[in-house]
Amino acid sequence: MDIPIESALFELTPEQRQLKQKFIEDHRYWNSFWDGLLTLSPSFFKAYMEFSGVPWRAGYLEPKTKELIYIAIDVVTTHLYEKGLRIHIDNAFKIGITKEEIMEVYQLVSVIGMHTFTMGMPALLDGLREAGIDCGLDTPLDARRIALKEEFVSARGYWNTLWDNLLKLDPNFFEAYVRFSSVPWKEGTLPPKIKEFIYIAINAATTKLYEPGLRFHIRNALKFGATKEEIMEVYQITSCLGMHTCTVGVPILLEELSKAPRVPAEFHS
Repeated sequence: MDIPIESALFELTPEQRQLKQKFIEDHRYWNSFWDGLLTLSPSFFKAYMEFSGVPWRAGYLEPKTKELIYIAIDVVTTHLYEKGLRIHIDNAFKIGITKEEIMEVYQLVSVIGMHTFTMGMPALLDGLREAGIDCGLDTPLDARRIALKEEFVSARGYWNTLWDNLLKLDPNFFEAYVRFSSVPWKEGTLPPKIKEFIYIAINAATTKLYEPGLRFHIRNALKFGATKEEIMEVYQITSCLGMHTCTVGVPILLEELSKAPRVPAEFHS
């Protein structure tokens, strides 16, 4: 007699039902992709539930901030995890987050493309020096460049020397970037500290790990009153990205398993 895979997998034991309920209490949601993991490996599911539940039990960040961080790390271009994004947008709406606030997160996260320049400019300048090309970087800033620097500082609240050479080499592009990156700072409603938490999350994400940006935004967050406990909680939330191995992998495993030849009952221990 063949064993029906689907029915065997998704019949939860009393212990598994308790784990599911505990997950819902800690995380405030459930999605069907957890069913497969819970039935295939309840011990691993339990371990993950305890791991991912720490920031929810500690509660240094408001639930609203947590959901915005989840949205940020799922939507960032180095990850683009649509399944998780949909879940956390749904969660966000349930706790009163607005479409404008989610759009503000999108705007903040979109500037990650500028790491092309923060990483690329030093390499370009080294190449130019080796080629003996003088870019005039020792020349003092002219009035226009000084005004652009002041506009950036006014809008973003900081300056870093990484921007100096871009400003000197291409003020037109720098001006466009200032206007682009300043929209959520000029028109948005999220507190500056929360904005910095978003930047910290996408820089610390497993799919990015951009240390220079992480250091800048930690300093900025601390200036805006963030505590070490809050930043640690941002890290804890962001570290759950690793579990997407299972949220993507387990459904595929089950789908392929359903196509595999049924195992006769006599081969089961």
